[in-house]
Amino acid sequence: MLTAAVRLFNTHGYDATSMFDIAESLGITKSTLYHHVSGKEQLLTMAVDRALGALEEAAREALDSPDPATVRLRRLIRRSVLVLAERLEFVTLLLRVHGNTAAEQQAVDRRRAFDRIVTDLVKQAQAEGGVRADVDAATAARLIFGMVNSLIEWYKPDRGAPESIADTVSDLAFDGLRTH
Repeated sequence: MLTAAVRLFNTHGYDATSMFDIAESLGITKSTLYHHVSGKEQLLTMAVDRALGALEEAAREALDSPDPATVRLRRLIRRSVLVLAERLEFVTLLLRVHGNTAAEQQAVDRRRAFDRIVTDLVKQAQAEGGVRADVDAATAARLIFGMVNSLIEWYKPDRGAPESIADTVSDLAFDGLRTH
């Protein structure tokens, strides 16, 4: 039920998708659908929870680890790519919400909290000397996760193993394209 709703939200947009559309795609009645969920907003909350929960878990692990910040940041980047690959449709929906409803605003707030964690990790890595200190930490965090998040536009499971893509994103974030 949730996957069907997410697919419709991603295809037609959250606002343009009705509970009737979701029920019809499942071959059930609206009343059957309402037996399981209170409405479209609950489905949206459940869907973004599936994406954000995994990202927040990766962030908690990065914060709780005794490793240097550079190692934790690199690990968080890799894990975020793996979460995106594993939960592609859910992360796609998450990245498309704009805060128009209470559920969307809560998702946006949680995304911003995740962004702050990444920015703080960049600052810590800068202070340790593990990453360049001559760039703004918040800008670096946004650019790194802009690269990660761009995968929703082109990633398909047949385009390569998620681990390989996670390694590539992490390597590019830390080492760039320049030969050494």
